[in-house]
Amino acid sequence: MNPIYQSLFITYAKNRAKKNGQVFRRAGKQDYKSFKIHARTQFSDGFLIVVGMLSAGLGLKSFLLPNGFIDGGVMGISLLVSEVTGFSLAWLIVVINLPFIYMGYKQIHKFFALKTLTAIIGLALCLVFIPYPILTTDKLLVSVFGGFFLGVGIGLAMRGGSVIDGTEILALSITRKSVLSIGDVILIINIVIFCVAAFVLSIEQALYSILTYISASRTVDYLISGIEEYTGVTIISEKSEAIRKMITEQLGRGVTIYRGKRGYGSHGHRLNEVDIIFSVVTRLEMSTLKSEIEKIDNQAFLITHGIKDTKGGMIKKRHLV
Repeated sequence: MNPIYQSLFITYAKNRAKKNGQVFRRAGKQDYKSFKIHARTQFSDGFLIVVGMLSAGLGLKSFLLPNGFIDGGVMGISLLVSEVTGFSLAWLIVVINLPFIYMGYKQIHKFFALKTLTAIIGLALCLVFIPYPILTTDKLLVSVFGGFFLGVGIGLAMRGGSVIDGTEILALSITRKSVLSIGDVILIINIVIFCVAAFVLSIEQALYSILTYISASRTVDYLISGIEEYTGVTIISEKSEAIRKMITEQLGRGVTIYRGKRGYGSHGHRLNEVDIIFSVVTRLEMSTLKSEIEKIDNQAFLITHGIKDTKGGMIKKRHLV
């Protein structure tokens, strides 16, 4: 084994033992299996985030910035402030997102906050150092394709377990203290942004910017496969008790247990009883949940479906750890 890889593996095994309240003596096969899954997941997430940064940079420098268009959310605020004051967009993206990164650290998880900070700084560096060409000045093309490439960047970053726009983190925070859904909060924020844009810039630029936002938001929805704010997960596994403890203790989520029987599977007819787990998570937690389940039982059967909203339970109390 490569010395660097081995060192990372041992460090991972020690941290895993410490998190589980165990004394580390030596790494076993289960530790190595978990480490491989963890390393593969992190590499995949990192690749998605990098591609997302590059795509968002293309949308900004090749389309939106040269034509004075803005988007919604924190990115739209940064673009609007840059357009009005002349400050560097790269710095504004980082500075304006800092409070939302802190929210992510407090309410979701430190690794999510670290990924998000890395993605936002990476996007800022792309804007500073990569000489993106200006591809068109046609206003309609700028709105549609500028929004498309920016949406690709935001969507890929989300699939990588981070965000490059802190609006959704703010929306998650507000929904815990109000009756509004995440979609309602984001809509209200963007209405305010575009009203200000119409006053500060022009009505025409604001209207084109709304088209940019629609293009970006639809692209994000497509890239995350139509996942709603909350996702219901049904898990069928012979190691249901270990999975239940992982969801309740590590993710801080509530679960419901159904008593069921296996019908027919890869090994033929099996009528033995099994506990069926149901839980609800946010879309930012899905990648972590799947990875943790795979570490416990890579043969587990998962069913996921979108949920528009939830009420009660533990869904709005705590996010992934």
